[in-house]
Amino acid sequence: MSESAAAARIERRDLLIELGTEELPPRALRTLELALAEGLRTRLTQAGLAVAAMESFATPRRLAVHIRRLASRPPDQLIKRRGPPLSASFDAAGAPTRAATAFAHSCGVALEALGRERDVKGSEYLYFEGLKRGAATMTLLPAVLQQSLDALPTGKRMRWGSGDVQFVRPVHWLLILYGREVVPASVLGVESGAVSYGHRFMAANRALRIASPAVYAKTLLTRGKVVAAFAARRSSIREQVERLAAGLAGRAIITDALLDEVTALVEWPVALAGQFEQRFLSLPREVLISTLQEHQRYFALENDAGLLPGFITISNIDSLDPDVVRSGNERVVRPRLADAAFFWEQDRRQPLAARRAGLDAVTFHDKLGSLGARTDRIAVLAAVIAEQIGADDADTTRAAQLAKCDLLTAMVGEFPELQGIMGRHYALADGEAARVAEAIGDHYLPRGAGDALPASSVGDAVALGDKLDTLAGIFASGQKPSGNSDPFGLRRAAIGVLRIVLEHRLDLNLVELIERAVRLQPIAGIDTEAGLVAATIYGFVMERARAQYLERAADNGISTEMFDAVLATRPDSLLDFDARLRALVAFVARPEGASLAAANKRIANILRKSAAASAAAESAPALDDALLREDAERELRQALLALREQVVAAVNARDYARALDLLAELKPPVDAFFDRVLVNDADPALRNNRLALLAELRALFCGIADLSRLPG
Repeated sequence: MSESAAAARIERRDLLIELGTEELPPRALRTLELALAEGLRTRLTQAGLAVAAMESFATPRRLAVHIRRLASRPPDQLIKRRGPPLSASFDAAGAPTRAATAFAHSCGVALEALGRERDVKGSEYLYFEGLKRGAATMTLLPAVLQQSLDALPTGKRMRWGSGDVQFVRPVHWLLILYGREVVPASVLGVESGAVSYGHRFMAANRALRIASPAVYAKTLLTRGKVVAAFAARRSSIREQVERLAAGLAGRAIITDALLDEVTALVEWPVALAGQFEQRFLSLPREVLISTLQEHQRYFALENDAGLLPGFITISNIDSLDPDVVRSGNERVVRPRLADAAFFWEQDRRQPLAARRAGLDAVTFHDKLGSLGARTDRIAVLAAVIAEQIGADDADTTRAAQLAKCDLLTAMVGEFPELQGIMGRHYALADGEAARVAEAIGDHYLPRGAGDALPASSVGDAVALGDKLDTLAGIFASGQKPSGNSDPFGLRRAAIGVLRIVLEHRLDLNLVELIERAVRLQPIAGIDTEAGLVAATIYGFVMERARAQYLERAADNGISTEMFDAVLATRPDSLLDFDARLRALVAFVARPEGASLAAANKRIANILRKSAAASAAAESAPALDDALLREDAERELRQALLALREQVVAAVNARDYARALDLLAELKPPVDAFFDRVLVNDADPALRNNRLALLAELRALFCGIADLSRLPG
């Protein structure tokens, strides 16, 4: 049969896989759905099965994937293999050797079926050419599914029943249909079938036979009262919430995180509005929103005048008596708001500043002392930063001393996500200066990617002091992040430092600040290790900077090599680093850039390989002009002398674009030097003098960036 005829016999059918479970973690549901779909796509592709169109589904009780027109088996593969040479395949009597028979066995044919092949040198080898038939898709699917499930990012898994099977939640059913045919499989302790299950309440958890993959979503919707597609439920929830809010003369406060979580909690979303007492509107806005969103998964309501005494909840059933569901939700939220009001009143009976002494009795870290000691360290660092960025010293010190006091309040004890935010409210209620209160509220910023930054220089100083103390303390105590583990949020702290400094254009000596923060840590012998620990932290911060720059590489033109070229000079200031990097991007785009980068790479290799490199580098200032014998080396020396003062002045002024413009003028004499001058002359004096000249040239470039790290 020809290859075209064999290919024509390959069928294509839709594939449906559904895994039914107990309620999956809502905040992880979307991630699990996408990871399963991508895992199946990757492993099917690796097996030779192309995935053209795929749709994934996720509800609290199921993960499912529908793949359209999946081939019934991978295409046959043409196998070509060269075996051992004929000289090693047969002995003197012509009998086959072990090498020949083993090769034939590995190809799955008799020795007589093997061909011969001659290479370009005329040597002959055993040779095999044949078709490897692809295994049936139905036989491949169980292993592909198991591997994809094993690779899901589920964190901790659980066991259930008496078996050893583990998954993020107990598994109750498994549906695998290839066309209309059930794929036999046993995965996670469950046998496959063609049955799914409807809504736990609205369809009485009814077993639903799925006739084919194409009718899966419709069957669940019409007979099972389940909206299987995550995106469809999400869109429905948003539309219902917005429509209901508009009917109440308000608008809903909808965040992506809340919308995703609510979508992951329901299979049949129905929006209902509820109310609470007007008196609760006297609570700070953040307290109300946190109570409704974080604790109840409700959508708060507002209009132009502020928050409204109501909310919208998403029910998982279309109740015959929605008023009962509404009143039940109102009955649940009322005590939560009453607790918040009680905490607000109780906490305000004592000024925020009165809690400062209590921080001394709360352990921050067993090696780093109390929260009070940490507060004092933050205050020292914040004062140093404030002086350098022009922030008010008194306000900075006051804000730093009060920044952690709200951790001892009842409100933050119940609503930890409000730390800092409640400190600002309590400080304002106590009559503290507005800038102090604002800095208290801002010192945790940014809390995550895309979050706002502190709104004032006082806030910048306290926020940087807080983050630098965290980095210094945890690194000094030997608990730096490893792998995906980062319990102290050090990556977030480093990114916060980068964003505040770069986006607010704060010209700070980061190296000096990090070392100062390290020396403040209450760890025995830290003074002798401070330099090493600070260097490690600097490297950690700059790795976060690398990721941020390279994420925007398409816009800024920055490459890994450019970043490394500037990092090799270890600038103290992040603004200085940024200025060097942006100037280097423009320089590399010039015609002279590639040539001078290649020259720098050549110089670095010569100096590194030369036994006299270090001596030549040390003697570079005393380079002997009398030993410059060739015109090309004299011309390079004169060009360096003519440009050096201007380049150094530009570097000192951080005008790196100007400095690199000047250095670009060195291209002709540098090219001429390498064309006409033998660096490794037999005469040691000439050789060392030329190495010294190259070291002088390299030092001038390295005042900006190590161009030898660029490709070229």
